[in-house]
Amino acid sequence: MDTPRMTRSWAMLALGTCGQTASTTALYGLAYLIPAFQRDLGVSLAGAGLLVSCPIAGILLGLVGWGAVADRYGERLALTAGLFTAAAAMAAAAAVAAGGTTLLGLLLVAAGAGGSSVNSASGRLVIGWFPPGRRGMAMGVRQASQPVGTAVAAAALPPLAGGAGVGAAFGLCAVLCGLTGAAIAVFAVDPPRPGAPGIPGREEPPGGAAAARPPSPYRLGAGGGHLWRLHAVAAALCVPQFVVTGFALLFLTQERGWSAAAAGTALAAVNLAGAGVRLLAGWWSDTVGSRVRPMRWLAVATAADLALLTAGAVWPSAAGTAALLAASALTVSTNGLHNTAVAEYAGPDWAGRALGVHGTGQHVAIVLVPPLAGALITGFGFAPAFALAASAAVLAVAVLPRADGAARWAGPGAAASDTASAPLTCGASPAGTGAGGPTARR
Repeated sequence: MDTPRMTRSWAMLALGTCGQTASTTALYGLAYLIPAFQRDLGVSLAGAGLLVSCPIAGILLGLVGWGAVADRYGERLALTAGLFTAAAAMAAAAAVAAGGTTLLGLLLVAAGAGGSSVNSASGRLVIGWFPPGRRGMAMGVRQASQPVGTAVAAAALPPLAGGAGVGAAFGLCAVLCGLTGAAIAVFAVDPPRPGAPGIPGREEPPGGAAAARPPSPYRLGAGGGHLWRLHAVAAALCVPQFVVTGFALLFLTQERGWSAAAAGTALAAVNLAGAGVRLLAGWWSDTVGSRVRPMRWLAVATAADLALLTAGAVWPSAAGTAALLAASALTVSTNGLHNTAVAEYAGPDWAGRALGVHGTGQHVAIVLVPPLAGALITGFGFAPAFALAASAAVLAVAVLPRADGAARWAGPGAAASDTASAPLTCGASPAGTGAGGPTARR
């Protein structure tokens, strides 16, 4: 990859990462406002939890639609429109925060629906600007923005709400989404790809766009099941992730006798370590030329660690506590890998919708896992919940495809030098060969 193109690639990665960070802070960070919701809005704990879940419901409504917008009209438009929508909804929420909770909940749903464009479009912006041999690391950087965004929410929202009310916290979320949306509108450039007439910077191939646009990757005969298996794996791996992240603090304070401050400090450290693990996992996948192989080993390691954690919940030990802390990093390690695998296999004309479907399955799990795990812990203790998480990791290993499949997204420009230098040949079909070409690893 030439130097100007590489510079632009990293600039697009920075924009996508900033958009993901702002979206995460605004949509996933509201759990840190639960005490403020109870104090300022006079709602019960259940009511505060319902407000926290409203943006997640909005995300579920918007993922596939924004993916279709990104596929048809480009990533820049989808990201800008989505982040501006989220900013407007959050600004309105700040204005009506002292009013009725029904209107506030609807505005938070709208913010989630707008902000979900980042989940569908920022990943394909990164994939489109990096050659196959660098995508794993690039997506690891993008995925690391999620724990960073959560850390921003934890550090900024509670003190802001405590000093100036929940409206001020919503206002900060609106500012973050608005600023990143404006930056993307001004500086983002859609990655070059054929078959997208009307989008600046993209060339229509000989024979017309319709002739070049491939059919849906979900309808490619036996290969159509590849994406569905990746979707199922990602949803299954959300179970251990949200069992651990949702109840680690409770386990350390109730079962291990840690103070809340000590437990919070330790979990903050291992969550930051989780961001580093995502980067390492992406680098690993680039090095070995596969997304599936690292994913399988990491899922196996997650299952083994959770089995040790389950035993530690039954027979208290230092090893069990260490397993919990390790699980906080391990359970998030595969996020970048399966997102990259989905986008590469779907190809540039379908990646947005495929990532939308992919994210929808994960968010269904995100909505269901915490209340179900909470009920299980309340009725039977921590061990069955951790055993369930371990079983889900084992299921992911069983469902994971045996190989990467024939990916359909070559590097930007499809330059011969890019393809030759990229170790991940499963994702680089040279120009003219199409999916399943000579370099596609099956």
